[in-house]
Amino acid sequence: MSNTVTRISLAAVAAAASVAVLAGCSSPAPSSDASASSCEPAKGKVTLQYWNTVPGMDKVVALWNKKNPDIQVQMKNISNDQYGTIGNALKAGKAPELAQVGYDELPFLRTQNAFVDASACSAATAAKSKFVPWTWSQSSFGGTGVFAFPQDTGPMALYVRSDIFKKHGLDIPKTWDDYAADAQKLHKDDPGLSITFFDPNNAEAFNGLLWQNSAEMYKYSGDKWHVSVASDQSKQVADYWQKMIDAKLVRTDLAHGSTQMYTAYQKNQIASYVGAAWGYSMFRDNLPDQAGKWSIVPMPTWGSSAASGDWGGSTVAFMKGNKHLYESVKFNSWLNTDPEALALENKLGGLYPAATAGSELPALSQGVPYYNNEKIFDVFADSSKNIDTNFSWGPTQKTVNLSLQDAMAKATAGSGTLSDALSAAQATALKSMKDQAIPATAGK
Repeated sequence: MSNTVTRISLAAVAAAASVAVLAGCSSPAPSSDASASSCEPAKGKVTLQYWNTVPGMDKVVALWNKKNPDIQVQMKNISNDQYGTIGNALKAGKAPELAQVGYDELPFLRTQNAFVDASACSAATAAKSKFVPWTWSQSSFGGTGVFAFPQDTGPMALYVRSDIFKKHGLDIPKTWDDYAADAQKLHKDDPGLSITFFDPNNAEAFNGLLWQNSAEMYKYSGDKWHVSVASDQSKQVADYWQKMIDAKLVRTDLAHGSTQMYTAYQKNQIASYVGAAWGYSMFRDNLPDQAGKWSIVPMPTWGSSAASGDWGGSTVAFMKGNKHLYESVKFNSWLNTDPEALALENKLGGLYPAATAGSELPALSQGVPYYNNEKIFDVFADSSKNIDTNFSWGPTQKTVNLSLQDAMAKATAGSGTLSDALSAAQATALKSMKDQAIPATAGK
């Protein structure tokens, strides 16, 4: 989940993720509340609470409620303070039955005993075949239980203002070196026009860039975590963007998803956007008069590697205290695998489903009017096939992200570098695990 609007989708990723490392984590196991360990249907009508951040999800829930009078769902939008709201509810013992949780937040919340294992429900374990393998592996902690169903993912690509590129004679970049060359030419032609922006307060976006370069931040072996946030692969990415920042080829004064960001694009001050599949609805909904001016192309690569990155993505988790697992599994499965629900979520909220059925949705195989009727989801489908499935998140990722953002903000203000920020995040990762008695060591 991004720190603004994490909306994403994925077609089929062939290989399964080796996120089973999470199964060996010494962090506390998920709640085993006996009242939630069975999967007996309720004897009467049931009302479930479902908290999320997705625009238009109320209409999706209304569709379910219309069809299922005995299992009603009350939706609460918590986009203003997603994890603060969830955390407070857990402390008060008033968590909803279901809540939207990003993949990168799952390990952290697991250490807080935030989830209940729904594997007592045969329908929950059977759902595995309905999702892209790596998303299921992350949601089930490598197959140790069923704690959430995948909802969406964020395969990355490059959004290009075709008219600006054409005006300045820029080629569509194939590699990051090509992208830097385009940035230099653009800046030379018009100093008031930037190739893109770099938001120092968005660790999730930066992590997606690291992911593309096979910068595995964590591995688990020998009963301990091996932390390599500041690996050579990570520093290669950091050094690249540091050079772009130092040369003033990218802006650093814009927060992702902010009014200021959209204003800069509206005023034709920025020529491209490095983003994820969910971003397609952001531009469509916030810059309607630029319809037909945008194209979506594959993300620039590192040399000849076809690897892509993932930014964001969420699950719908079974929360601690859930006493209606049977009904929760039934709704969660419909929400994230039913073609009608998936199509509505894509249309209203920009979600690109983690369910394999998502690739078969007519809406994801047709041209998109805003993008000049280009089949943009084909680009994201290809991107998703090239995501490194070995990538995994650490159990204190939230703390690490905050440290990374703080150091990146200082770097863009002239104090240190992005490479220094990675070193600071590495140190934070090791300390935060030590503080929680999670065995960890610096890796390479």
